Amino acid sequence: MAKKEKVVDLKPEKITEDQLRKAQGFISNLNRAQGEIGILETKKHILLHQIAGVNEQLGVLQDEFQKEYGTNDIDVQDGTINYPKENGEVNKKD
Repeated sequence: MAKKEKVVDLKPEKITEDQLRKAQGFISNLNRAQGEIGILETKKHILLHQIAGVNEQLGVLQDEFQKEYGTNDIDVQDGTINYPKENGEVNKKD
């Protein structure tokens, strides 16, 4: 009986050090970017809640204007009340 020769597998077991550093660098950059996106999304979420709160407060103020002045159409630059037109004229007096 003939003795079997041991077959040597010549496939590399690892990538090169340069390839490993590149891959690690890419993964690190991706992880950092994803972390930043997470931070930005959290800030966005907080800001959206703040906007909703301010919109709610503005609605309450507009309701107050409507009750007090009969309109909530106010020029926010100078405070002028824009009353609704009646019969095509504003503040018509007989």
